[in-house]
Amino acid sequence: MTGEWPDLDTVRSWDASDPLRDRRARFALPQGMIYLDGNSLGALPRATADRIADTVTRQWGRDLISSWNKNGWIDAPARLGARIAPLIGAAADEVIVADSTSVNLFKLLAAACAARPDRGTILTEPGNFPTDLYVANGVAQMMPDRRVRTMAAEEIAAAIDADTAVVLLTHVHYKTGAMLDMAAITAAAHRAGALILWDLSHSAGAVDVDLNGCGVDLAIGCGYKYLNGGPGAPAFLFVARSVQETLSSPLSGWMGHAAPFDFGDDYAPAPGIRRFLCGTPPILAMSALDAGLDTFGETGMAQLVAKSRALGDLLIAGIEARCVRHGFSLVTPRDPAARGSHVSIAHPHAWEICQALIARGVVGDFRAPDVLRLGLTPLYTSFEDVWQAVELLAAVMEEGAWRDPAFAARAAVT
Repeated sequence: MTGEWPDLDTVRSWDASDPLRDRRARFALPQGMIYLDGNSLGALPRATADRIADTVTRQWGRDLISSWNKNGWIDAPARLGARIAPLIGAAADEVIVADSTSVNLFKLLAAACAARPDRGTILTEPGNFPTDLYVANGVAQMMPDRRVRTMAAEEIAAAIDADTAVVLLTHVHYKTGAMLDMAAITAAAHRAGALILWDLSHSAGAVDVDLNGCGVDLAIGCGYKYLNGGPGAPAFLFVARSVQETLSSPLSGWMGHAAPFDFGDDYAPAPGIRRFLCGTPPILAMSALDAGLDTFGETGMAQLVAKSRALGDLLIAGIEARCVRHGFSLVTPRDPAARGSHVSIAHPHAWEICQALIARGVVGDFRAPDVLRLGLTPLYTSFEDVWQAVELLAAVMEEGAWRDPAFAARAAVT
């Protein structure tokens, strides 16, 4: 694809030849809306409502407690983890679904620090996703002689030293969309004897991730963005086989016990990945995530990545051809290999512009202080969606529609 802005007929021809075009029908996308916020909350799969209804009425309602065995509830964390594994370059027994992203981050970060008792530093970058920084600081305050050190992303590899216990980074930055070099930074951490923990929340299901190929130790990610598991969907965690037996979860709940139904007083961690479970799995939420994972079908990551990059190229070309003159600046890298699956642009009135776009049926989101994010979900975002969104953004700017005072009021969630 060139950097030129194509006409609508050309864009429609791309959709007609898109190998993923039939995936869009798996989602209940509202008519008249161009949804470019799947990087924050994935769209509703058509199968989800029936899946949850079956879990409620048949499994819970009829089979009741026998569903833990009869309907496989007890195996849901491992079963869903095995489904996520191919999307992130992991083995089935290295991924498990449990808790929230923040809780999983706490578990793995505390475990990593405990596994490097002679090292005091958690190394991360400033401007990382806030919960990552908050949890890191919480772990450092809880554990003696631990500290959080931040360095600019481009300086991280060189900053890893003999005091670094664990490097905590987000693969695709939530605001800028910039993607870090996982292989190079992981190798630098290992050369210094540190563990590495990657946050895949803005990566899993949309961009190329090869945890085992890069030799990654630990990773976490959420289930409600590109995995389409619904608001607050359970998260996942990855622990490489090579370190599973050497790490201990700080949350030693009964589901992580080697024999939970022996009901013994003393804790004995389960072998392998299951030791990182804690409490009872949220079965209704896991049912929704299971339906979300169904939307991938037999789709290979290579197809998803190729479409994600093509959508991003088109969006950036449109912004530069139709919108830059209105005061926008591109925040996301132009290089497809250096960005995730959302494009961010900065403008002093990004909040108001975002609201004006939503009023015209284009749903993106805003990140303070001045960033408009437009997400590109390869399973259901079409090339025409992107083309129309750019044209509507240009119209909002040319008409000055964003100046309507109604668009200045801030909402609780942005």
